[in-house]
Amino acid sequence: MDQEGADPSFSAVGEVAGDRVTVTVTGEVDMATAGALYEAATPVRVTAATVDLRAVTFFDSAAIHTLVRLVEHYAGAIEVLPSERVRRVLDISGLGGQPWLKDG
Repeated sequence: MDQEGADPSFSAVGEVAGDRVTVTVTGEVDMATAGALYEAATPVRVTAATVDLRAVTFFDSAAIHTLVRLVEHYAGAIEVLPSERVRRVLDISGLGGQPWLKDG
Protein backbone atom coordinates (compact mmCIF):
# COMPACT_ATOMS: atom_id res chain seq x y z
CA MET A 1 0.00 0.00 0.00
CA ASP A 2 1.31 3.39 -0.98
CA GLN A 3 0.51 5.70 1.93
CA GLU A 4 1.75 8.76 0.08
CA GLY A 5 -0.89 8.70 -2.64
CA ALA A 6 -3.29 6.65 -4.69
CA ASP A 7 -2.19 3.39 -6.28
CA PRO A 8 -1.38 4.25 -9.91
CA SER A 9 -3.04 1.00 -11.01
CA PHE A 10 -6.28 1.85 -9.19
CA SER A 11 -9.37 2.57 -11.23
CA ALA A 12 -13.09 2.62 -10.51
CA VAL A 13 -15.15 2.93 -13.67
CA GLY A 14 -18.92 3.14 -13.48
CA GLU A 15 -21.22 2.32 -16.37
CA VAL A 16 -24.91 3.18 -16.07
CA ALA A 17 -27.62 1.11 -17.74
CA GLY A 18 -31.12 2.21 -16.83
CA ASP A 19 -31.26 2.71 -13.08
CA ARG A 20 -28.23 0.46 -12.30
CA VAL A 21 -24.56 1.35 -12.19
CA THR A 22 -21.92 -1.32 -12.62
CA VAL A 23 -18.59 -0.29 -11.17
CA THR A 24 -15.46 -2.19 -12.14
CA VAL A 25 -12.63 -1.66 -9.67
CA THR A 26 -8.96 -2.58 -10.10
CA GLY A 27 -5.89 -2.18 -7.91
CA GLU A 28 -5.77 -1.17 -4.26
CA VAL A 29 -8.78 0.22 -2.43
CA ASP A 30 -7.52 2.09 0.61
CA MET A 31 -7.70 5.47 2.30
CA ALA A 32 -6.35 7.20 -0.82
CA THR A 33 -8.80 5.59 -3.28
CA ALA A 34 -11.97 4.72 -1.33
CA GLY A 35 -13.54 8.11 -2.05
CA ALA A 36 -13.12 7.61 -5.80
CA LEU A 37 -14.83 4.22 -5.50
CA TYR A 38 -17.79 5.80 -3.69
CA GLU A 39 -18.10 8.58 -6.28
CA ALA A 40 -17.99 6.13 -9.20
CA ALA A 41 -20.68 3.99 -7.53
CA THR A 42 -23.13 6.79 -6.77
CA PRO A 43 -24.01 8.69 -9.93
CA VAL A 44 -27.18 10.79 -9.95
CA ARG A 45 -30.53 9.04 -10.56
CA VAL A 46 -29.23 5.51 -10.03
CA THR A 47 -31.08 3.23 -7.60
CA ALA A 48 -29.13 -0.04 -7.86
CA ALA A 49 -25.48 -1.06 -8.11
CA THR A 50 -23.14 -3.89 -8.95
CA VAL A 51 -19.64 -3.44 -7.56
CA ASP A 52 -17.10 -5.70 -9.27
CA LEU A 53 -14.08 -6.07 -7.00
CA ARG A 54 -12.65 -9.16 -8.71
CA ALA A 55 -9.53 -7.28 -9.85
CA VAL A 56 -8.86 -5.66 -6.44
CA THR A 57 -5.47 -6.54 -4.95
CA PHE A 58 -5.73 -4.77 -1.57
CA PHE A 59 -8.75 -3.87 0.57
CA ASP A 60 -8.39 -2.12 3.94
CA SER A 61 -10.66 -0.69 6.63
CA ALA A 62 -11.33 2.47 4.59
CA ALA A 63 -12.49 0.22 1.75
CA ILE A 64 -14.74 -1.75 4.11
CA HIS A 65 -16.23 1.51 5.39
CA THR A 66 -16.92 2.66 1.83
CA LEU A 67 -18.54 -0.66 0.98
CA VAL A 68 -20.80 -0.43 4.05
CA ARG A 69 -21.76 3.13 3.02
CA LEU A 70 -22.68 1.84 -0.45
CA VAL A 71 -24.76 -0.98 1.02
CA GLU A 72 -26.64 1.57 3.14
CA HIS A 73 -27.03 3.94 0.17
CA TYR A 74 -28.55 1.24 -2.05
CA ALA A 75 -30.58 -0.49 0.72
CA GLY A 76 -31.08 -3.96 -0.72
CA ALA A 77 -30.33 -3.06 -4.35
CA ILE A 78 -26.60 -3.82 -4.45
CA GLU A 79 -24.48 -6.82 -5.27
CA VAL A 80 -20.75 -7.10 -4.69
CA LEU A 81 -18.46 -9.46 -6.61
CA PRO A 82 -15.27 -9.89 -4.53
CA SER A 83 -11.79 -11.05 -5.44
CA GLU A 84 -10.35 -13.80 -3.23
CA ARG A 85 -8.43 -11.17 -1.22
CA VAL A 86 -11.51 -9.01 -0.74
CA ARG A 87 -13.56 -12.07 0.26
CA ARG A 88 -10.93 -12.98 2.87
CA VAL A 89 -10.95 -9.45 4.34
CA LEU A 90 -14.75 -9.41 4.46
CA ASP A 91 -14.83 -12.86 6.07
CA ILE A 92 -12.36 -11.71 8.75
CA SER A 93 -14.36 -8.52 9.35
CA GLY A 94 -17.58 -10.51 9.88
CA LEU A 95 -19.22 -9.39 6.63
CA GLY A 96 -18.62 -12.61 4.67
CA GLY A 97 -22.19 -13.88 5.06
CA GLN A 98 -24.01 -10.79 3.81
CA PRO A 99 -26.69 -11.37 1.14
CA TRP A 100 -25.23 -8.67 -1.12
CA LEU A 101 -21.93 -10.55 -1.38
CA LYS A 102 -22.00 -12.78 -4.48
CA ASP A 103 -19.63 -15.31 -5.99
CA GLY A 104 -18.20 -13.87 -9.15
